[in-house]
Amino acid sequence: MTMIDSRCLMENGGGGGGSCLPCTPEEEKQIVEELDREAERDLKEGNLYFVVSSRWFSKWESYVGRGGADNLDNGKSSEPQDLDVERPGPIDNSDIIEGRSSIEGDELELVRTLLEGRDYVLVPKKVWEKLVQWYKGGPALPRKMISQGVFNKKQFNVEVYPLRLKLIDSRDDSESTIQISKKASLHELYEKVCSARGVEREKASIWDFFNKQKSSQLSGSNQTLEELHLQMDQEILLELKDDSSPSQSGKDSTGNELALVALEPPRSPMSIAGGPAMSNGHSSSYSLNLWPGSAVNSSFKDMDDGFGVHSSVRRVEKGGLAGLQNMGNTCFMNSALQCLLHTPQLVEYFLQDYSEEINTQNPLGMHGELALAFGDLLRKLWSSGRTAIAPRVFKGKLALFAPQFSGYNQHDSQELLAFLLDGLHEDLNRVKQKPYIEMKDWSGEPDEEVADECWRNHKTRNDSVIVDVCQGQYKSTLVCPICSKISITFDPFMYLSLPLPSTVTRTMTVTVFHGDGSGLPMPCTVSVLKHGNCRDLSQALDSACGLKSGESLLLAEVYDHKIYRMLENPFEPLVSIKDEDHIVAYRFCGKGAGRKKLEIVHRDKYTPDILRGNVGKYFGTPLITYMDDDSPSGADIYLAASRLLLPLKRACASTMAHSGEENGFLLEANGETSSGCNGQCEPRDQSMGNTELEGTSSQELPFQLFLTDDRYLSCKPIFKDSVIKSGNRIKVVFEWTEKEQKLYDSSNLKDLPEVYHKTGYRAKKTRQEAVSLFSCLEAFLTEEPLGPDDMWYCPSCKEHRQATKKLDLWMLPDILVFHLKRFSYSRYLKNKLDTFVDFPVHNLDLSKYVKKKDGQSYTYELYAISNHYGGLGGGHYTAFAKLFCSPTLQLIDENRWYSFDDSRVSPVNEADIKTSAAYVLFYRRVKTESKAEMGETSQAHAGL
Repeated sequence: MTMIDSRCLMENGGGGGGSCLPCTPEEEKQIVEELDREAERDLKEGNLYFVVSSRWFSKWESYVGRGGADNLDNGKSSEPQDLDVERPGPIDNSDIIEGRSSIEGDELELVRTLLEGRDYVLVPKKVWEKLVQWYKGGPALPRKMISQGVFNKKQFNVEVYPLRLKLIDSRDDSESTIQISKKASLHELYEKVCSARGVEREKASIWDFFNKQKSSQLSGSNQTLEELHLQMDQEILLELKDDSSPSQSGKDSTGNELALVALEPPRSPMSIAGGPAMSNGHSSSYSLNLWPGSAVNSSFKDMDDGFGVHSSVRRVEKGGLAGLQNMGNTCFMNSALQCLLHTPQLVEYFLQDYSEEINTQNPLGMHGELALAFGDLLRKLWSSGRTAIAPRVFKGKLALFAPQFSGYNQHDSQELLAFLLDGLHEDLNRVKQKPYIEMKDWSGEPDEEVADECWRNHKTRNDSVIVDVCQGQYKSTLVCPICSKISITFDPFMYLSLPLPSTVTRTMTVTVFHGDGSGLPMPCTVSVLKHGNCRDLSQALDSACGLKSGESLLLAEVYDHKIYRMLENPFEPLVSIKDEDHIVAYRFCGKGAGRKKLEIVHRDKYTPDILRGNVGKYFGTPLITYMDDDSPSGADIYLAASRLLLPLKRACASTMAHSGEENGFLLEANGETSSGCNGQCEPRDQSMGNTELEGTSSQELPFQLFLTDDRYLSCKPIFKDSVIKSGNRIKVVFEWTEKEQKLYDSSNLKDLPEVYHKTGYRAKKTRQEAVSLFSCLEAFLTEEPLGPDDMWYCPSCKEHRQATKKLDLWMLPDILVFHLKRFSYSRYLKNKLDTFVDFPVHNLDLSKYVKKKDGQSYTYELYAISNHYGGLGGGHYTAFAKLFCSPTLQLIDENRWYSFDDSRVSPVNEADIKTSAAYVLFYRRVKTESKAEMGETSQAHAGL
């Protein structure tokens, strides 16, 4: 397609006095798409993008025909898509600006809860200039593209929400807001602050004033604000240097001298103390040269509590009871962290000297920085009593290595947990150079032999405290549905994602019609696998309806009383069918492949349809049958329609009309032939698509049928001797008048049930019957077909297949994490289940589920829970955790449960920790004597 030359538009500047005509919708679409492609080819840091309200942008997309259908309920629209769409007015971003401000400039603040795609879109600078040229309006909301991540994890993102800092001027305690990029340098911050407050750069001194306490003076650094761990909405303090006043160094925010008191020296024989830590949070200087040129060299400067990797933590009573401050939608992070920070083996590990195990060479890791930040945070939590901790350094490292968790939007605690465990493993991997290991094609060897070798191969490349404590192994069996090829692998796992039983299967209601008119329609409810396909649904209906040999079903979706789509592909995924959709099945003798379909839709002549100009409103469910003649006559069409309508015939119909038989169908003579369309459905020049109607002999007919096109835009009367030439599908309109209403009962065509029938007004998630953790585990271990997006490449067929998959537990770790899959996301559905899962707190015995019989204990005890309250796209995360007996720490409240809600920590009864909010469960193995040990003990006693 030729690209429209838009140079004249550029010259006009979008005003009204140019010589060029305005662009057509197609021209606007082409220009914007070309500019989008140009921006994609030139991605780099500093590129300017503009935020545009989705409310306005979706109107523009509909106007130019770009993606408009996607915004209309999966493209379903009762209106033809080629109707003229009104040109949008001026660009209006007022709905996404805080306070509905309309002031120009990059200081405008966006509403904090916006989501890209739902609330706003990002367009390149040149696209914005074009849109303003064509439509004017605004205000302009420019945002720069920044580079996030490090090493091989770099990615470009537009900084939609720049850093906002609360500037407090010490001269008058006034407070103002500074908006600046997190990638800005300290020099740029000074320039902006001095300009805003009208002070000289040489006299200004800015302090990190987090929680309104002086943390550190921001000076003499070439770091970015992100690297300095400045947080959204935190305070910074401006002071003016006074040459006559003494230096403030070594004083607190009130000017009092800071007392530097050494903490108890390290007692662990493994500690390599670099110097005594001071109780005010400063420590004597030491450095561990981990990765030259990286921020790791300064990691200990960031860890301002003085608990470095070498030192051990002094013993405190009430350790582990510190909350974590919420730094802007970080409850998901706090919840996951509290669970890990109370994991016994990790506490023991990070309270000792782990410096020798930090892997700075691993390209898959974070060069030790993530492990250092986590270890420092753990030492803080177990040393600070009940004082809440702000995990700023950890959040900064997290954003550096996992940009998906940067910013201040809500995220998933389990996704963070998965990243964190993997990151800690790679940072602490004892394998410095991972050897290449060629995968074998196993065939017939014993499971034990294969599993042991797979685990040895895994440990050859992956060996860390995380592997030691948190990783298990499962057996995966795949079977090809075509050639029955079996593939068995033994894979490691870090956690088990358990489906809730209601997420494995789904109940679907389908209305079954008889394609030969032999019976009335009947709703049929069946249970099918959620990730199954239409073949599974057909088989379930086949069994429920008792189909005879040779019978078949044709599935279809009905929307706006018409066939929206035929579900003839047996591998069509069931996730494409939503709960509120209407699905029908037409029952036939024989197969329908290659046969011509007759589709009859119903229209009430006397119920006007205002949208279509008073031509009668569609109602009910279409009827479908097969035609054996490639060019059926009008008589054939009326015969087929009469058969389909026969079950609907009222018992008294024979006394209400003159009847007779001609050509096999009922003739009803009432002295008139209905025009049916009021002169509006038969435009002379309107095309009938690939269907032609020949013959116009007017004869008395039992009812009136009209031939229509694929989009129901035209209709022409069908007569007995009409000859219909069409493709594989004939669409006919049956018009219901008072006569047809008296002859036939149309109520059987109405009130088509939805796929998932809801009771009550918009009935939602009521308290469902409780399910057990064991039933969730059994659902996880049940054989099921792979999802359509997770096809398996069969080495025998040489094609991707939707294989069946069966998982078995082979070996379980000391720390066993269960993720309850409450959230489901797909192209079509988003949902959260509040099902109450009954899980054991003590004595979780998994012995019968483990295939490897090695004498290990497979009994577990619960010690932490990550909870999620609320719905999708928000809600709130908390944690429950249990203080445990530890040889390293001296605790008073051992073996007691606590609730961690960000900064708030409070005791909780064990009976209250089981709720429907439980999302991630943390268990630890309970050591029991093996049979061998018990035998040895018995023999020893016998010898006494």
